[in-house]
Amino acid sequence: MPAQLTSDRAGDQRIKHLEEMARQIRVLCLKTAGHAGVGHLGGALSAAEIMSALYFDVLRLNPQEPGWPLRDRFVLSKGHTCLAQYAALTLKGFFPAEWLDAFAQEGSRLQKHPDCHKTPGIDFSTGSLGQGASVAVGMALAGMLDARDYRVYALLGDGELDEGQVWEAAMAASHYHLDNLVFIVDANQLQLDGPVENIMSIEPMAQKWEAFGWETREIDGHCVRGVRHALATPAESNRPVVVIARTIKGKGVSFMEGAVNYHSDVPDATKLAQALRELGESNGQ
Repeated sequence: MPAQLTSDRAGDQRIKHLEEMARQIRVLCLKTAGHAGVGHLGGALSAAEIMSALYFDVLRLNPQEPGWPLRDRFVLSKGHTCLAQYAALTLKGFFPAEWLDAFAQEGSRLQKHPDCHKTPGIDFSTGSLGQGASVAVGMALAGMLDARDYRVYALLGDGELDEGQVWEAAMAASHYHLDNLVFIVDANQLQLDGPVENIMSIEPMAQKWEAFGWETREIDGHCVRGVRHALATPAESNRPVVVIARTIKGKGVSFMEGAVNYHSDVPDATKLAQALRELGESNGQ
C-alpha cells in the first residue's frame, strides 16, 4: 500500500477518534449536570471539539504524573464551563468516572469551577473571568525564562473579552514575544445575559487581536480537523497565537443550540433523555 494512502487513512482514523471523543465529552457533560442538577452546559458543549483536540492530540501530558514539569499547560479561563474539562480529564484517565457523580457536592474534588488543589490535571483555579488569560501569560513567560519547551494554552469565551484584564494580558504577551502561548476564543456568540453583540460588541475580533500584535487564526470550532491543525501548528513568527473558534452554544443538542437560557440551565429528565438520544446514546441513559 502506498505510504501516502496509509498516512491518509491513519489521519482519517485520528479525526474520527477525535470526533468520537467530542461526542463522549458532550454525553458526560449532560449526564454529570443532569445528575447534579447544576452546571453551565451551553459553553461546555460549544467547546467539545476544542477539548477533544487539546486532550487527545495536542497537549503533551502524563495522566499518571499530572504535575510533570515538562507538560504543556492548559488554563480554562472561562472556568464556569469546567464540565467539558472534567469530561476530557476523565476520558484521558486523570481520575475515575465515578468522581463525576459527586460534581458540585460539598467536599467533592470536582467543584463548579476548576480547583487546582483538588483536581488532578487542573493547572490553575479559575472563576473570575479574565484572570486565566493573565495567568497563562505568566506561565508562558516562565517557560521562556527557564528555557523549557512546553507550550501554554488558554481557553476564553467571547463574552469574557469584555474584561479589560484580557487585553492587558494580550499586550504583555505580544511585548514579550511569547510564541509558546496559544489563546483559544470559544466564540459562541452568547453570554449570560444575551447575545455578545448586543451587550458589548467585540467585532471585528480578528483585527483587534492583530492590532495587539498576535498571530490570528479563525476557524470553524466544530471542525475537529481544523481545530487540531490550528492548535498544533507552531507560530509563524515570534508572536503569541490566538485561535478564534466560531462555535454554537449548546452544540449537538437541538433545543440547546443558540439558546441563551442554557448558559446555566440544566434540562429536566425528559429533555435530558432527548439530548442523550440526539448524541447517539440510544436509550437516553
